[in-house]
Amino acid sequence: MTSPNPEGLVVTQASLADWPVIRAWAGDEGWDPGVSDGPCFFAQDPDGFFLGRIDGEPVSAISVVNYGAEYAFLGCYLVRPDLRGRGYGIATWKTALAHAGGRTVGLDGVVAQQGNYRQSGFELAYKTFRFAGVPAARSATATATATATATGVRGAEKSDVEAVVAYDRGCYPADRPQFVERWLGGTGHRALVRVVDGRLTGYGVIRPAADSLRIGPLFADAPDDARALFAALAAEAGGRRVAVDIPETSAVGVALAEEHGLTPSFETARMYTGPVRPYATDRVYGVTTLELG
Repeated sequence: MTSPNPEGLVVTQASLADWPVIRAWAGDEGWDPGVSDGPCFFAQDPDGFFLGRIDGEPVSAISVVNYGAEYAFLGCYLVRPDLRGRGYGIATWKTALAHAGGRTVGLDGVVAQQGNYRQSGFELAYKTFRFAGVPAARSATATATATATATGVRGAEKSDVEAVVAYDRGCYPADRPQFVERWLGGTGHRALVRVVDGRLTGYGVIRPAADSLRIGPLFADAPDDARALFAALAAEAGGRRVAVDIPETSAVGVALAEEHGLTPSFETARMYTGPVRPYATDRVYGVTTLELG
């Protein structure tokens, strides 16, 4: 797909080889994507990433990743800082958004862009807050409680993939088996599950990024499951900085972050262009990734 645009801008589909450019720009904005996110993202929809170029040089980026026939997610909307205000962003947006066809499109928008997104037909669903910091040392009592609660938490194994994919289906507005399988086994990713009486009651992933270890998703049946998984994921950090994006609707998720000494750093808004498939929002204690939802 190629589209001529203002001042010689040409928008084309990006390849995985282009991902380091997009990731570097996202890092400069403080979004801190994971170091191994690219292969996982492209596994879901290799045709869903776009770059705008001037004379062959990248100047803008966006992703519109399709999930099935009804849902897509927009992310990585970026313009090189020295070239903003020239129409490159909106031209790239229009070309890429056509990839979604008639699907409902979701995004996690930064505060500065939310007004523009509303003008493009996106409506607020809820706010999300990134909590970050070095997990606080636990007291002896808290550690004992966490250890007791954490019974059933273990590393995810290949034999768990089918159950995790099925569990994820109930916590997200679209099926995404290709992405989930790659996410569980991504380079540097550590995936944990909680199994109680032979039944999966939640899962979470922690992965390395440039400035922190990123937790996401954190999906769980109940607060005790979320607490056990969060404690185990925080322990995986080994004293390093962690970050997790938590929907404002998850009071327990916010409380867990605060209990571990994390503080809010910035907010985004989950927005949709239309209805989405119902899912168990009460099980979402941490968003998977702001780039793909």
